[in-house]
Amino acid sequence: MLEMKNVREADESRDFPNGHLDVVSLPGMNFGVAKFEPGWRWSESVRPLAGTDSCQFSHIGYVAEGRLHVLMDDGTEGEAGPGDLFVCSPGHDAWVVGDEPALVYDMAGEITDYAKPQNA
Repeated sequence: MLEMKNVREADESRDFPNGHLDVVSLPGMNFGVAKFEPGWRWSESVRPLAGTDSCQFSHIGYVAEGRLHVLMDDGTEGEAGPGDLFVCSPGHDAWVVGDEPALVYDMAGEITDYAKPQNA
């Protein structure tokens, strides 16, 4: 089997306050391209859609542009910038650092449900 898709032709697109997500799905893989504008914070922009106190999805990501700070529910925190890869377990908040948008590629399978309203 061989299947290819271009990220510029997303299967699904989702807008939320200060952010946008495009999802491309292939057999066994969902790939997300997220753009978070300055001022984006999960707890303010996505929590109302998710209905949980913190993000309950796993992320396997790559930061192409900008900076993203992550605060885990247990208090562990870190910041990722251009060229950084990260793995993030469920139970976290995240926000854009500085005045440059963050462009993040997410390879976690759960990305298709990210920022989807609970009743969707």
